[in-house]
Amino acid sequence: MTQPPHGKKWSALDRDLHRISYLEAGTQYVSRPMVGLGIALAFIVLAGGLAGVAFGNDPSVMIIIAAAAFGAYMAINIGANDVANNMGPAVGANALTMGGAILIAAIFESAGALLAGGDVVSTISKGIIDPSGMESSRVFIWAMMAALISAALWVNLATWIGAPVSTTHSVVGGVMGAGIAAAGFGAVDWPTMSKIAASWVISPVLGGAIAAMFLAFIKAQIVYQDDKIAAARKWVPVLLGIMAAAFASYLALKGLKRVVKIDIQTSLLIGLSFGVITYFVTRPLIRRQSEGLENRNKSLKVLFGIPLVFSAALLSFAHGANDVANAVGPLAAIVHATEFGDIAAKVSIPTWVMVIGALGISFGLFLFGPKLIRMVGEQITKLNPMRAYCVALSAAITVIVASWLGLPVSSTHIAVGGIFGVGFYREWHTERRRRKMAEQRPLPVIPALAPEERRRRKLVRRSHFMTIVAAWVITVPAAAIMSGMIFLVLNSVVN
Repeated sequence: MTQPPHGKKWSALDRDLHRISYLEAGTQYVSRPMVGLGIALAFIVLAGGLAGVAFGNDPSVMIIIAAAAFGAYMAINIGANDVANNMGPAVGANALTMGGAILIAAIFESAGALLAGGDVVSTISKGIIDPSGMESSRVFIWAMMAALISAALWVNLATWIGAPVSTTHSVVGGVMGAGIAAAGFGAVDWPTMSKIAASWVISPVLGGAIAAMFLAFIKAQIVYQDDKIAAARKWVPVLLGIMAAAFASYLALKGLKRVVKIDIQTSLLIGLSFGVITYFVTRPLIRRQSEGLENRNKSLKVLFGIPLVFSAALLSFAHGANDVANAVGPLAAIVHATEFGDIAAKVSIPTWVMVIGALGISFGLFLFGPKLIRMVGEQITKLNPMRAYCVALSAAITVIVASWLGLPVSSTHIAVGGIFGVGFYREWHTERRRRKMAEQRPLPVIPALAPEERRRRKLVRRSHFMTIVAAWVITVPAAAIMSGMIFLVLNSVVN
C-alpha cells in the first residue's frame, strides 16, 4: 500500500490547528474587556470591604461601605479618562510608549495624591452649595452619594464614547443637581456657577492660544531657519527654561498645598529661579546632544523628546495632587457626616480615602486608559515632540494665568484645547504658506477641490472636535440631572 505524500499527510491536521489558533485568538480578543471589568469590580468590592472592616462597629457602616465602593468606581473612571490628557501628547508624539506612559502616570498620579494632596477638601466642591440649606445630615449624605454616583456614571459614559471630559466639572454638576433636589435652587451659589460655566470657554481657548503661540515661535525661530541646529542650540535652552519656570510655579501653586500654602507671587519667583537654573544647566547639554545632527526638521525632534517626558510626569503629579481630592470630596463628606453626625463646609480627607483614590486611578489608567490616550494623542491632530511640547507648556502656563485671574479651570479642557490650538494653527499656517507660494510662483490653474476632499485634508478631525465640545457643554447639566434623579430615588427608598 502506497503512503500519501508527506505534505498531504499533515495538511488536514495543520488546517485544524490553524482553526484552533484562530479560535484562541478570537476568544482572547473578546475576553480581554471582561478581564478588565473583572479586575475593576474586584477593586471596588475590596474598597467597600476595607471600609467595612475599618467601621465595623459603626451603626451606619453600610452607608460608608457603599460610599467607598462608589468612590473607588469614581477613581477608576478618573484614571480611564482624565489622565489621558497628561499622557496623550507624549504618546502621540512617540516620546513615550503606551506602557511607559501608563507606568509613569500611575506612579506620579499616586505620588501627587498621597504626598501633595490637600489635607482638607470642600465637601460641596468649589463652594457651589450652602450645606446649611440641608435639613439634616442624612439628607446631606444622600445628596453627596448621588453626586458621587452621577459623576462616576457620566465620566464612564464619556470614556465609552471616547470624549475626554472634566471630572471636576462632573463632580460640580453632581453636587449642584443633588443640592437643588435636596434644598431647592436657592441653595446654589449662582455667581460661582457662572464662573465655572465661563471656564468652559476660557480654559480651552486660552490653552489653545498659548500652545499655538509657542508653536509659531518655534517654527519662526528654529524650523524655518537656514541653520536649524544652530538656531536650536540658541533657543531650545530658553524654551526649556520657560518650561521649568512654568512647571515649578504650577507645582508650587497647585501641588504643594499639603506641605505649605504658596501665593501666586511667591510661586512666580520660585518658577523664575528654576527657569534660570534650567537654562544654564541645559545649554551645554543641548549643544552636546545636537552635535552631529543633520540640518533637517527630523533632527529637531530629538531635542524635545526627553523634556516632553518630564512634562508629562510633572503634569500627572500636579493632577494627582489637585484633582483627586476634588473627586473624593463627596466620599470624605459622607464619611465625616456619618462619623460625626454634622455637616461641615470643609472636612479632612482620611488617608484610606486618598489611597482608594490613588489606587483607583492607577487601575483605571492601566485597564481602560489606552483608549483615551490614543484618542487625545493621535486622533485629534498629528503630533510630534515640538507640538506636544507646546501643548504641555500651555497647560502649565494657563493654570497659572487662571489662578492669577481667580478663574476655576479644568486641566482636561486646557490640555485638549492646546491640542486643538496646535492643530488649527497648523491648518491656518499651511494655507497661508500655500497662498504665499502661489503668489510668488504662479502655478497652472488647478480645479477647485470637492467639499469632501477639502474636509479630508483638514489637519484637525472635525468629528472629534464636535464630539468633545458637545461633551464639555453638557457635562455639568447632564451630571446635575442624573444626580437629582438619583437623590430623589435614594431619599424615597431609604426614608
